[in-house]
Amino acid sequence: MENKVTASAEKFAALIEAQLARVERMKAQKEFVDYNKLDKIIIGVCGGDGIGPIITGEAQRVLEFLLKEEVEAGKVEFKMIDGLTIENRVAANKAIPDDVLAEIKSCHVILKGPTTTPKAGDPWPNIESANVAMRKELDLFANVRPVKVPDQGIDWTFFRENTEGAYTLGSCGVDVDDELSFDFTVTTTEGTERIARLAYEFAKNNGKDMVSIVTKANIIKKTDGKFLKICQRIGEEYPEINTNDWFIDIMTAKLIDEKRRKDFKVFILPNLYGDIITDEAAEFQGGVGTAGSANIGKRYAMFEAIHGSAPRMMSEGRGCYADPCSMLRATVLLLSHIGKIEQSKKLERALDICMFEEKKLTVTGRDTGCTCEAFGNYVMETIAAL
Repeated sequence: MENKVTASAEKFAALIEAQLARVERMKAQKEFVDYNKLDKIIIGVCGGDGIGPIITGEAQRVLEFLLKEEVEAGKVEFKMIDGLTIENRVAANKAIPDDVLAEIKSCHVILKGPTTTPKAGDPWPNIESANVAMRKELDLFANVRPVKVPDQGIDWTFFRENTEGAYTLGSCGVDVDDELSFDFTVTTTEGTERIARLAYEFAKNNGKDMVSIVTKANIIKKTDGKFLKICQRIGEEYPEINTNDWFIDIMTAKLIDEKRRKDFKVFILPNLYGDIITDEAAEFQGGVGTAGSANIGKRYAMFEAIHGSAPRMMSEGRGCYADPCSMLRATVLLLSHIGKIEQSKKLERALDICMFEEKKLTVTGRDTGCTCEAFGNYVMETIAAL
């Protein structure tokens, strides 16, 4: 038993050292990139797996339509990055092959399709999620997911901490022996302060008067407790904004409470809770196929759908009917992030019209609905008419 304890303690010590070093790197980071000061913004496009290249390609087509003048003036450039596929990642035995990572780092922002993460029973080795790896490599600490259903009074924005919590050491757990295993969760002061401040700044700049902090701090007292206290302290700097806190279990219930859910505006959550509850929230909007997200850091940013690569759709020959709305919603966030506010608002308005109001075309994932390309054309026609 003593040998088992010693070996496990040594592994834990190595994890602590690595996380202490990460804290120092976070402290050394400079301010956010000012895209208005760049001569050229490079947008990398990673299709990913399954339906990824189809929906990402459609989002790129709409993005090029909106940024036509900037592209022609040489102020925006698109860079295709084809290597972020499961086959290429398995061949390199890495979540992100080195050459692909170098290409990604040569861009300012990334438009990324869904990628396959192997699970037990799959024909692939157990390599790390490309999403998790990218968030760590590029320090994309904020996962921002909006959900909007106008006729139900829902207008939510979730700020999910992206680089800590239960996911950051997801592949670093310890099997003490056949009878006992440990995984780890991480909360740092620096990591929590930056996600909290980003959320409150968003609330202030967008006229949102309430921020809800979601944890399980009554049970997970150290890491969740630290997250809650730091977020509350940051909230005190914004007296014009109401701050409340909720436990994750009751929050999942309150989101379906028709009387209460209209009160919520902005949420701050640790990694795991944010992943779960944003999928629940997306169902109100029409499912995860309609929801996009932003992954924001100080140097890089990545924009993606929140759903998977849908291998069954591809195997059944239905890929052309994939719903591009998730990637188009992510494109709204991309445009806003790089300072193209007018184009961002136009696309958001067009999507509201196409998805909720007119609904001349509907994507069902089958031949009962329109194709991905036809919906993209519908969106661009709507933008042109605004």
